[in-house]
Amino acid sequence: MEPHGLLLTALRALGVYLLMLVVIRVLGKRTVGNFSAFDLLVALMLGEVVDEIIYGDVSIPQGMVAIGVVAAAQYANEWLSYWDHGFAALLEGTPTLVVRNGVLDAKGMLAERMNAREVMAELRVQGIEDIREVRQALVENDGAMSVLREDWAEPLRKRDLGGEAELVKDAR
Repeated sequence: MEPHGLLLTALRALGVYLLMLVVIRVLGKRTVGNFSAFDLLVALMLGEVVDEIIYGDVSIPQGMVAIGVVAAAQYANEWLSYWDHGFAALLEGTPTLVVRNGVLDAKGMLAERMNAREVMAELRVQGIEDIREVRQALVENDGAMSVLREDWAEPLRKRDLGGEAELVKDAR
């Protein structure tokens, strides 16, 4: 295959990567489950390229170029996010607040396309039955919900019963 054809394959692969990146970012965090958006994107693209190579729809050199470009784009994305000069928020997003001080945050819920029933289900998974216990609940970049409880709602721990010195003194 001539260099011009390989360059066109590389440009197509990069164009598809960028298009899929936009689509996944628009769809939001919850659509990708445990995968990061970029893991899903790379898996989809590489799966398709491998399929095309296997069935002979593209030549092996074209497929290798496409795989190389997707891998390089993913590598560059990881480094840009690692350096974090604003790229991480742009490329990976930021956590979205859905509960603040025991009250549902309608703006955050709308951004994540979650209704109250879904938020409460996520809170129950975290062991919270009363929303008033929640200081903040956020949908993280990977789609998981993290919850910060109000101080008064934190579970009791050994250290809450007294300092170590008191425990040691009582043991004697």
